[in-house]
Amino acid sequence: MGTIAEEELHYSIWDPAGNITALVESNVLITGQPAAAAKIMSCHPEVEQVGFVRFYPEQSDTQAELRMAGGEFCGNASMCAAALFVQRHFSFDKHAPIHVKLRVSGSSEVISVQIEPKTLSCANALIRIPEAVSIRKRTFSVDGIQYLLPVVRMEGISHIVISQQSELFRMLEDRGMAEEAVKRWCTELAADCLGLMFLKNMESVCELTPLVYVPACETTFWENSCASGTASVGMFLSDEKKSGISLDIREPGGCIRVISDWTESKTYLSEKVNFLGSYPE
Repeated sequence: MGTIAEEELHYSIWDPAGNITALVESNVLITGQPAAAAKIMSCHPEVEQVGFVRFYPEQSDTQAELRMAGGEFCGNASMCAAALFVQRHFSFDKHAPIHVKLRVSGSSEVISVQIEPKTLSCANALIRIPEAVSIRKRTFSVDGIQYLLPVVRMEGISHIVISQQSELFRMLEDRGMAEEAVKRWCTELAADCLGLMFLKNMESVCELTPLVYVPACETTFWENSCASGTASVGMFLSDEKKSGISLDIREPGGCIRVISDWTESKTYLSEKVNFLGSYPE
């Protein structure tokens, strides 16, 4: 494993359903965050995203602040940031549930996360995801053919849901085509960040393969899990059914439970968050 040679960064690495996340506690200017993130990701190839945190334990309205390197919204990193806050300011072993309020890039709302520590390195997390700005179908072009796909537009990130019934589900087998499409469609939508959510529907559980493009960091990842993408799928399915839904979403790195009622503007995600280590050690 490599080391960070220049200005030393203090960070920890977390595993929320396989979406490996680094959280930096050092003060880094916003303009320098993409470069710092790239440095960490070069040392830890398993890391899929990097966020920068600050804590305010004496405040009651907001105890933590998280900014992703690309300025996007990230649900998994939000849960990790809340868990890190609890680790720093409470006992992280079999503690009663703790509610953490944090401000997150890409969201005008204060995010509420409940952390229930189970061991010194594992906690259950429950987060309320801000509701989508809109859920609408729009036309996209691939090889000159037009396709109608649902777009779940959220603050800080948007997602296109591609179900197995869509002819474009074949892009799972042609990942180069998918990576080219997500970049082009992100520009067409003028989105801060865009995910393609490949959804395989089953009766009691769904399978999801997320592809996420962050222009500000110039990163394109087939993520092991995507919390905001999972939430967008829940919102989309709830909107389609015109009723509340509660589903386990199986993703390459693990399982996330989504509970969504689009009519009441409520969407929650729950999953396990694992602490992998702090650096420098």
